[in-house]
Amino acid sequence: MKLSIITINYNNRDGLRKTIESVVAQTTRNFEYIVIDGGSTDGSVDVIKEYADYIDYWVSEPDKGIYNAMNKGVAVAHGEYCQFLNSGDWLYDETVVDSFLKLDDNSDIILGKSAYIMSDRIHIIRNIDNDISLIDMHLGGLNHQSSFIRTDLCRKRPYDETYKVCSDWKFFIETIIINNCTFSVINNIIVYYDTNGISSIKGGLYGRERGDIMTRLIPPRILSNYGVLDKETYEIAKLLHPYQGLKRAILKLIKFITSLYGKSL
Repeated sequence: MKLSIITINYNNRDGLRKTIESVVAQTTRNFEYIVIDGGSTDGSVDVIKEYADYIDYWVSEPDKGIYNAMNKGVAVAHGEYCQFLNSGDWLYDETVVDSFLKLDDNSDIILGKSAYIMSDRIHIIRNIDNDISLIDMHLGGLNHQSSFIRTDLCRKRPYDETYKVCSDWKFFIETIIINNCTFSVINNIIVYYDTNGISSIKGGLYGRERGDIMTRLIPPRILSNYGVLDKETYEIAKLLHPYQGLKRAILKLIKFITSLYGKSL
């Protein structure tokens, strides 16, 4: 099971160094490392050259954005799976790749845990449970950096370059929800992700793109059943999972009350 780790970068020299150093520190070299730089002018290329012996392929040239750079990385990848470790993110520890390569798992997408640091505390995030529904994706999503995706799947369904921050979310809806590709959830913590990433700081754009994607992908008669749900009401519904009849009744009640009084209740 060969892995291609793909790092994209644009004018994030210090973040890029942290990312590369976490890759270089891995206990195995049985993987391919690709760096796609968007023509940085801040010294990022000097960092790439410094670690050139550890990088199997790199390029620095103008691109059309995040997802164009990711698609460029996939185009040159030779691994059976791809992992996108963007500049500023770093692998959780030096055994991440070795542990992945030892997995006996042929799923199209393998989902691990991620972590982030805030207020000097480490927060661990599980991607999702073993069941992923459209509601899960509507209210949340999957951490892209802690996911291993079959390279062929990325080539068959390239990232939609018309979006700036949500194309990875669209990719997961199309592959897991609509096309029903296989996936598995593992307990391994894969990555620390940078909370200053573009999808974290462009909140308004993030919401608009998600709304547009849902409208494009999901028929209106289905989407109308999701518009009244927020995370709090969904958590209540999940607690009722063993009692399917009561769960449906509660969801209908929520929808009815919301239609009358609005979410401000």
